Amino acid sequence: MVFKWFSVAESERFGRELATFILAALTGSLEKRDAKFAVKADKVLKQAAMRVQQFESREKMNFYKKAKLANTFLWTLKDGGCPEEYANELTDWLTVQL
Repeated sequence: MVFKWFSVAESERFGRELATFILAALTGSLEKRDAKFAVKADKVLKQAAMRVQQFESREKMNFYKKAKLANTFLWTLKDGGCPEEYANELTDWLTVQL
């Protein structure tokens, strides 16, 4: 029972999946950050928020799993070429959603 508390494979998988979804949707727009980008980013973040809610409804989250999810999300964004400042903003957004 205690071992389930430390089982983070699903959280890490979802963190990678969510970051990949955001990167794919915002590819080419990350450097611009103009008015069109803001509208597109808002739409993508609404879709991402729905995915987070669905994930939370099926996965019982504790602070350790949330931390692993956010860390995996952050590093997937950085490794995918997202500027560090924006990757940190998105990770803060995800932390609030969790």
